[in-house]
Amino acid sequence: MATNTIVTDNLTKDQYVYLAKLAEQAERCEEMVQFIQKLVVDNTPAGELNIEERNLLSVAYKNMIDSLRAAWRIVYSIEHKKEQRTVESELSDICSSILRLLDSNLIPSATASESTVFYLKMKGDYHRNRTKDFEFSAAKNWKPQP
Repeated sequence: MATNTIVTDNLTKDQYVYLAKLAEQAERCEEMVQFIQKLVVDNTPAGELNIEERNLLSVAYKNMIDSLRAAWRIVYSIEHKKEQRTVESELSDICSSILRLLDSNLIPSATASESTVFYLKMKGDYHRNRTKDFEFSAAKNWKPQP
């Protein structure tokens, strides 16, 4: 994930939602994630995300993971180990990012059962995403010990 930041501080919740939607329409996944992160960090634990905001959170990270997993499969198929490790590292960083948001902000501030279930499912999904493609990679490179 690139480190360039375009997120402005001190915006309202509605402004972050609007910017996240614009980023989604422009297919700017990284910026969408940044807007959603800022929305979450600035507004929890004081306020819980509504359904629309939870869906934006889910879509933002899903789009990032999907594009990186596609890149990883391409790099893996042509066996460029350095690029493969770079993409694996980015995937791991993104999964760690959403897991931190879930553990430190979203799950503790969830008051509705529906929100708690939504966040716990996301947590399971991103733990799975961390290992999904890499299990095949590890299995292919595995050699029995004498």
